[in-house]
Amino acid sequence: MKKSLLILPLVLLASALALSACGGGSSSSGGGEEAAIEEAIETAATSSDPSKCSEVQTEFLNDTETGKSGEAALKTCEEEVEEGNDQAEAVTVSKIEIEGEGAAAVVAIEGSALNGQTIAVAMEKEEGDWKLDGFMGFMKYDPAGIAAAIEEQLEEKEASPEVATCVAEGVEEMSEEEAEAMVFEKNSEGLEELLAACNE
Repeated sequence: MKKSLLILPLVLLASALALSACGGGSSSSGGGEEAAIEEAIETAATSSDPSKCSEVQTEFLNDTETGKSGEAALKTCEEEVEEGNDQAEAVTVSKIEIEGEGAAAVVAIEGSALNGQTIAVAMEKEEGDWKLDGFMGFMKYDPAGIAAAIEEQLEEKEASPEVATCVAEGVEEMSEEEAEAMVFEKNSEGLEELLAACNE
């Protein structure tokens, strides 16, 4: 099976939660800093605007998500957004904590490949605007949901139903730490091993 099957929308978390510009700096909206962060994340859920890669995502996030750096990472991010990625239907933001120019929040996701998951995200304030800076891990992990999403994505990439089911079953048995490595650290080793075993 082609390794491209490992490049799943699931692993591109930024596409599910990456922020999008919504006319002016988000930090200038009413309701204070917490409201600005919440509004930005909620807007992010359904965004398909490539400009979000530069306007509301940090360079660090783009580098991390694409495996490239600088302008190359920005271009790759914009291309991925233009190609269309799995978008959440809605997000619920809670437990926002702000410390200086940094912040963290808990985000529950509805819809998309991360449906039912709750994750922690990091924010960074740059030139007065809050930007998404990274993903810190699961706060509420649903292994069955991750497995179902991967099975669906593999089938969409023309994997056989048998292989897709086999891989999904293996993913569901992963520990939370292994799933975090796959999703947040872009570690595809576990998926590669599962694909190899399921193709035997």
